[in-house]
Formats: sequence, structure tokens, C-alpha cells
Amino acid sequence: MSSAEAAVRKRISSVLRAEADDIADRWVQLQLDRGALGKQVSEVELREEADDLVAALTTGLDSDIPLENVVATHRELYQAVSELSLRRARAGASPTGTSLAVLYLKEALLEAVQRQTRDGDELFTCALFVNRLLDTAGALSFETYVEGREEIIRRQSRQLLEVSTPVVRLWRHVLAVPLIGTLDTARTQVVMENLLQAIQENEAQVAIIDITGVPTVDTAVAQHLLQTVNAVRLMGADCVISGIRPPIAQTIAQLGIDLSTILTRATLADALTAAVRLTDDSSAQADPRDAR
Repeated sequence: MSSAEAAVRKRISSVLRAEADDIADRWVQLQLDRGALGKQVSEVELREEADDLVAALTTGLDSDIPLENVVATHRELYQAVSELSLRRARAGASPTGTSLAVLYLKEALLEAVQRQTRDGDELFTCALFVNRLLDTAGALSFETYVEGREEIIRRQSRQLLEVSTPVVRLWRHVLAVPLIGTLDTARTQVVMENLLQAIQENEAQVAIIDITGVPTVDTAVAQHLLQTVNAVRLMGADCVISGIRPPIAQTIAQLGIDLSTILTRATLADALTAAVRLTDDSSAQADPRDAR
């Protein structure tokens, strides 16, 4: 670190300490006045964020970390910026508003520097330094916001998949999964996980996968079904696929997909009849009186 940079850091750090409350108040006011956040974040939350970030900036500038890396590598500063962005992402604020909120701190900090000195050269040097520092913080806030929103979207998508693929307990030892819509890799994985968990919890002997509501069956969908059936068998249960309509049967035959090892039925009613027979057969085999 050069002596010039060290001097500027020391100067800005001293301003942050001397006017921490005023800087935080001004930053909060700028965000409220310019409406960058709408109503997603309360004034109390803004003040808490401001206090945390101003304190983290102070300790970050006091460190020996180079200016270009201080935001990314100083733990307290990185955490303050990241948590601010994640809170805004969860609250539904826009990414632009989140970045601007961080950048408004420039104005608040430079106003405080201006109150502390009238030297033009020093003001110019401090302004360059503050811009470099908080531009990096703004970029980090945008990146963290995007990552946070993507995680929220992934979690919501997963929840929607689970809701759209319920495992229904029809009666003792018999489960059913009514599928509606397109069956892709992600959805098949959720179906498999939920079904296997339900088989274990309910000690199920038969699982019915009903594809009446699946519009088309191609090679990929058939492979997904085969994988699910094999997983169910590994759990010691039988699997019945119902809803094989004539167009789907024709498509499967044309694709040359072999489902001969899988018990299939045209309707859910037929599958229920097969499930009753399978559970009756299993009960008969398990009854010790039948062995005499």
C-alpha cells in the first residue's frame, strides 16, 4: 500500500468515526427520498443496515487489505454488503434499486468528508477513493442479489414441483402418484424422491403412477418412468403404470421402447384392481396359515 493511499484511507476512516451517525442518517434519508426501494424495506431496517455497513467500512479501511480487494476479502465488510443484498432480494426489491441503495452511500460519505476539509486536492483524492471503494461494493451487492434471487427461484420451483407431484395414500400398502403435465428430468427426480420416501413411511407394497394427465410420452419420458419403476422395485414394492391411452401406446411402440417388464394398465381403475390383487397375493404369501 502506497503512502498516499494510506493517508487517504486514514482520512476517510477518521471521517467515518467522527460522523458515523450523521452518515448513516443521511444515507437512510437518501434512500427514502429517492424511492429506490419502494416499500419493501422499513426505515428501522435501513438504519440497522446503515449502522452495520458504516462500521464495516471503518474496520475495512483500517485493515492492510488493498483497496481493490477490501470489499471482497474483508469478512465484516463483505458480510454487511452481502446480507443487505440478500435481504433486499427476499423482500422483492429490484436489483437496480439494491445497487443504487449502496451507491447512495457515496453521497453521504462525501458530504461528511466535505464538512471535515476545505482542501480541494484532498477532496478530489477522497472522492476518487470513495468512488472506487463503493463502486466495488455496488457490484458485489448486484451480484449477491442475483445469486440470492436465483436461489429463491430454485427453491420456489422445487416447492411447486413437490406440490404438482403429490403422493396419495389410497389405502393400506397402496400409494398413487397422479401426474399432470410435462414430465422432465427435474420433475421425475422429485417424483422418485417423494415416492420412495412415502413407500418407506407407509410400508407400501404397491405404487401406482398414473400418467393420464401427461400429454405426450417420448423416449426421455419413458426412460424417466423406467428409472422410477426400478427404484420402487429396489424398495421392495411393485409398480403399476396407468393411463396408457391408445395414442401413447402407439407412440411407445413406434419408438421401440420396451415396457414389457412393467405392469401397465389403460385406466386408473384397472390399476386399482391390479393393486388389490397384488396386495391380496402378498398378504396370502405372508399368512403362516397358508403354509400348513
